[in-house]
Amino acid sequence: MDLLALLGLATVLVMLVAIMLDWLSPLAALILVPTIAALAGGFGLQTAQFIVHGIRRIAPVTAMFVFAILYFGLITDAGVLDPIIRGILRVVGRKPRRIVLGTTLLALLAHLDGSGAVCFIVTIPTMLPLYRQLDMDPRVLACAASMAAGVNFLPWTGPTLRAAAVLHLSPVAIFRPMAGVQLVGLVFIFCAAWWLGRREERRLRVRGVSMSASAIPEPAGTAERERLKRPKLFWFNVVLTLIVLGMMIAGQVAPALVFMVGTAIALVLNYRDVAEQRARIDAHARAALMMASILFAAGAFTGIMSGSGMLTAMAKAAVAYVPHRAATFMPSVLGVIAMPLSLLFDPDSYYFGVMPVIAKVYARLGGAPVDIARASLLGQMTTGFPVSPLTPATFLVCGLSGIELSEHQRFSIPFLFAASILMTAAAVAFGVLPI
Repeated sequence: MDLLALLGLATVLVMLVAIMLDWLSPLAALILVPTIAALAGGFGLQTAQFIVHGIRRIAPVTAMFVFAILYFGLITDAGVLDPIIRGILRVVGRKPRRIVLGTTLLALLAHLDGSGAVCFIVTIPTMLPLYRQLDMDPRVLACAASMAAGVNFLPWTGPTLRAAAVLHLSPVAIFRPMAGVQLVGLVFIFCAAWWLGRREERRLRVRGVSMSASAIPEPAGTAERERLKRPKLFWFNVVLTLIVLGMMIAGQVAPALVFMVGTAIALVLNYRDVAEQRARIDAHARAALMMASILFAAGAFTGIMSGSGMLTAMAKAAVAYVPHRAATFMPSVLGVIAMPLSLLFDPDSYYFGVMPVIAKVYARLGGAPVDIARASLLGQMTTGFPVSPLTPATFLVCGLSGIELSEHQRFSIPFLFAASILMTAAAVAFGVLPI
């Protein structure tokens, strides 16, 4: 392994350990660790160029997330989510088992378009008030939404499209034999959601929290919240939200622009007074600023890792040590480690840099490259993306749920990794992957 690959591996490992053990905040770790590594690697002032390039790439996503936070904050202030929450309560009641199952189902439906951002933006703000009212652990909400999004590798999702493009295959051809494997993953996440809900019921019962079918308790600050509500504009806000989400899913207009315009319209029509508009923006500015800073820091990290060539060097080094006799087991082994690889490689670096090399080596050893694509989809930026610090969606989950990245990773990684392992076992059992 050359020095650049070792430097890249050390950078990623130090950053992950620093974040997961709370030695550094994600913001500090994402900026300081790769910058020090790049300077130590002799890149000097080029490091600044890498950072600027990474920030430019992440800027549209950051703008979308910032204005999405502002938008959903505004419509929540206006009381749009209150009837939705009451409707969910009528279906799931106050039983944590039903609530977590409902969260998983909502996230699964919201992720049908393949966008993790849409899934989390729709699911978490909708369910979080309910979790807070019942004093449920927000990590459970983040985990349930992450599991639902993670097991989805339908033909139009990003990882599947990337794998198909690189190997010049049809996304449907890659996915079709894996439909049963995905079904196994879905069964697992709903069982896990039921178990998490049951565990929450026991915890809340010990704490004496009521789970009867009584009315939703009103939290403190009711008078102020009532003053901000706009019941006469409820249907306008609902229609506006559907238009905003529909336009974003359709992809005809940049998501950042959709949320920017939507935020401006919601702000002006719900709160006519300029002073009130400023107050509403100030109320949600902290969350938006926190999200923007984390995302720009992530852009700096990926910019340095990509621009310096550390990711490419790591990819080449990773496949150089595969023994010839292990060729038959490559797909199944890759399926097992695919989810952890999401912590090392962003989706573009893996699917456009690492996977083609692995597929080429496997083909030279007599295997079918499509096996490598299918094995990759069992974890790499599928079950792995909601906990990877290399994807903005991870920080969106944490920001919307109000939890730290280290908390989310420690809580959710075991469930997501278990889903990946189970689907890999199913793929081998169903003959999708050779062994």
